[in-house]
Amino acid sequence: MTSTVAIVTGAGQGFGLALTTALAARGMRVLACGRDAGRLRAATAGLPGVAALPGDVTDPAFRRQLVEAGGGRLDLLVHNAGELGPSPLPRLEHYPLDALRSVLETTVLAPLALTQLALPLLRRSAAPTIVTLSSDAAVEAYEGWGGYGAAKAALDHVAAVMAVEEPGVRVHAFDPGDMRTTMHQRAFPGEDISDRPEPSTVVPAFLRLLDERPPSRRHRAADLLVAS
Repeated sequence: MTSTVAIVTGAGQGFGLALTTALAARGMRVLACGRDAGRLRAATAGLPGVAALPGDVTDPAFRRQLVEAGGGRLDLLVHNAGELGPSPLPRLEHYPLDALRSVLETTVLAPLALTQLALPLLRRSAAPTIVTLSSDAAVEAYEGWGGYGAAKAALDHVAAVMAVEEPGVRVHAFDPGDMRTTMHQRAFPGEDISDRPEPSTVVPAFLRLLDERPPSRRHRAADLLVAS
């Protein structure tokens, strides 16, 4: 029996790595990608069924390589890669527009472009699923989070419209909540974020989406964990 195939972007650390580890433990074949080749390979070494594919999801050639690496099959596409933007987080009146373009390119345009390439394979899957990583900054107004929040809000809407246009595919926007990650630390330079949960504690909420296949919509990990 052929293993199900997943693509996880931003898989070299944080939530992406925790999720990749969990999916591999379930026997899935995971195509794990990340920008830092050394970190990605070191982090995924020894994980069964995981292929480390270093590259940048904003690169069209790399996106094609990712989709082709599945050998004609894809069941799960996880858009975990994103970009925080400048640190410390600037107010919108001072936000560098070139930096915002980069945030939007990584967080919105690249996931849409990768989805466009992946859809023909996903449509042939028995349980096709797309998950975009959201944030409470997409729905709440926090000072300094205008750039990142705007990008995540746009990604949420892309997921919502994709769900309407592709009724045979489950399309979820998944808000993991605050986590103890490198990116979250960059958002709060010099502050102690040790009170935030480890990414691995959020993975069970994500796995519920795969196991129970609820209707396509935006989900909060906190709600899924309470209901479990």
